[in-house]
Amino acid sequence: MGKWFNKWMLFATALLLTGGLYVVPTEATANTTNPVVERVLSIDIEEATIFELQHELQRGSLTSEELVQFYLDRMEEYDDTINSIITVDDDVLEEARQLDQERKDGKVRGALHGIPVILKDNYDTYDMPTTAGSLSLEDSIPLDDAYQTERLREEGAIILGKANLHEFAFGFQTISSLGGQTYNPYDVTRYPGGSSGGTAAAVAANFVTVGLGTDTGGSIRIPSSFNNLVGIRPTIGLASRDGIIPLALTQDVGGPIARTVEDAAVVLDAIAGYDPADPSTENSIGKVPKTYTHYLKKNGLKKARIGVVRDLFGNDPQINATMDQAIADMESLGAEVFEVNIANLNQILSYPSLSGYEFKFQLNDYLASLGPDAPVRTLTDIIESGKFHPSLESGLKSRNERESLEEDERYQDIITNRPKLAKESLMSTFNEHNLDAILYPTSNALPAKVGGGQGAGSANRLSPYSGFPAVSVPAGFSEEGLPIGMELLGKEFDEPTLIKLAYAYQEGTKHRKAPELE
Repeated sequence: MGKWFNKWMLFATALLLTGGLYVVPTEATANTTNPVVERVLSIDIEEATIFELQHELQRGSLTSEELVQFYLDRMEEYDDTINSIITVDDDVLEEARQLDQERKDGKVRGALHGIPVILKDNYDTYDMPTTAGSLSLEDSIPLDDAYQTERLREEGAIILGKANLHEFAFGFQTISSLGGQTYNPYDVTRYPGGSSGGTAAAVAANFVTVGLGTDTGGSIRIPSSFNNLVGIRPTIGLASRDGIIPLALTQDVGGPIARTVEDAAVVLDAIAGYDPADPSTENSIGKVPKTYTHYLKKNGLKKARIGVVRDLFGNDPQINATMDQAIADMESLGAEVFEVNIANLNQILSYPSLSGYEFKFQLNDYLASLGPDAPVRTLTDIIESGKFHPSLESGLKSRNERESLEEDERYQDIITNRPKLAKESLMSTFNEHNLDAILYPTSNALPAKVGGGQGAGSANRLSPYSGFPAVSVPAGFSEEGLPIGMELLGKEFDEPTLIKLAYAYQEGTKHRKAPELE
């Protein structure tokens, strides 16, 4: 690890020196009472990347304890309004001090050493409750960490706490019986997207460096779009789902939500790889690069071939104009961008999500893994407890009525034919046009006002239905200042190409802008 980390630090320093990433502390930052920012740093902590923070930590101008305290202070000041956090680890400052001491002793675990991370509260943590946002699991502490949680800790990450989510990851609004309603930091009268809306809002508001979410239908990418963030939905099988409360394992993945592509790449390095507890990850063997950060290339769009699927655009003129500008920007950065069609698209998108089929059985398996002290043992127990948000009642009850998956002909048809149709149709388009990625809006709707409905369109289904990876990147803002995201879909296990394209677009457009919090 030592040699690898030294090489990584050289790379990070080179990025800092050659990429123009040194930032003078802003006046607002300088005036805060937090002692960290009264010191002369070469970065603005509020929007600092992992590379930049590691540079400061390594040269001794910043400690992880100070960084954690900085984020805790921001949460204290602003999260009453945004309501993104369910739990903060009581021992987080002590953990930061221990990691600072390890660094002083010459032991740096990895690229995330001393970096605070927030987890969507469906990731198991042995030292904090894991609730899925439900009062029925309020005091449920798992026996051990989720695999991805464990990998983060091995890399030296500090698990700052757990973020709110749409309860049991059911929807796009991010409301739960335990966490209440989370609000969008760009406009606190609007939804943050979901179901990973708490993670996204916390990262966007600079309550933490980076976060993890989960995505069954669009739950990493849509909140990333709504919060001006980068979200990667990995290839199914790249990162283990063990220890994540399931919604539908046929579609579930976990992945990074970050302010920048480089931060997302560093987190993906930590969580990718084979885990015997999740058999799907056997497919990742031999397909995980030494580091995804190798693909952070500013000229990554040069000679790239990107197919635009107009059939996945909606009717919002601002979103569509933003996509047209993104296409023009990509072309100016060296890409060849042209319109393509996907065979059988309407048929693919007409399939339902499998959360209505698999949830009961897989949730019951998860609850059994909690051991004898589990607060509830089955979905029936949850329903009978009444400890869930009222909006979930019909969804929970309908899912609980399913008797079997093996004997359900419709389910068997979906799991057999849907992935085959989606993969073959997409690969036909990729191969016919020699594409590097397929482009469309992440969401065809803007963040809606809290209290109403929240749509997003159906483009988000292509990734989970095929298992192929996708990344959402900031593409601009509406006239009202609401973020708009662009999604790039790649071929199976081709995250390196998506990272290369997204990074080049990010660096060529610089659409990331922090929200103005009050």
